[in-house]
Amino acid sequence: MVAWAMFPTEAVKTTKGAAKTYASSTDGRRYFCADCGTGLFYTNAAILPGITDVQSATFDDPNALPARAHIQTAERIGWMEEAHDLPMFERYPPQN
Repeated sequence: MVAWAMFPTEAVKTTKGAAKTYASSTDGRRYFCADCGTGLFYTNAAILPGITDVQSATFDDPNALPARAHIQTAERIGWMEEAHDLPMFERYPPQN
């Protein structure tokens, strides 16, 4: 899963380097860091004209813009509906 934040396309700019583009569908474009492969942006002129989705984990401060909704739930994996009820570990679970 991934968290996204939507912005007007003209408000989004890359400050270092150039993102690599992958045409993931007829209108969908995914942008990645050309050096490390980290996903950065998504655009789809047919579905979200003038909007750029930014992967919020790439922000300098991802906590500055908390999630406000679950979207695209039509195709979610069944167990995702209750994923927030699963045990949580700050790092890795115990090995025993």
